[in-house]
Amino acid sequence: MKQARLDLPELGFIIVTRAILGAGIALLSSNLFTRDQRKIIGGTLTIIGLLTTIPSVWAVCGNLEKSRQPGAGETVDAAGD
Repeated sequence: MKQARLDLPELGFIIVTRAILGAGIALLSSNLFTRDQRKIIGGTLTIIGLLTTIPSVWAVCGNLEKSRQPGAGETVDAAGD
C-alpha cells in the first residue's frame, strides 16, 4: 500500500475541494433553485472543484515521491544493495 504524508493544511485543502465539487454536482441535480440559477451556481462550483483538484493531486503525488526517498522510513546499506 502506498502512503503519503500530508500536512494539516494540505489535507484541509483536499477536503474542501472535494466538498466544493460535491456541492456543485448536488446543486446541478437538485430542484432547490430555478433551472438557470442551478446551472450557474452548480456549474461554477463544479468547475472550481475540478480545477482545484489539480493542485490536490500534485500535493499527494509529490508526497508519495518524498516518502519513497531514502530517509523517509527506509534504510539503505553502505554497499548500495
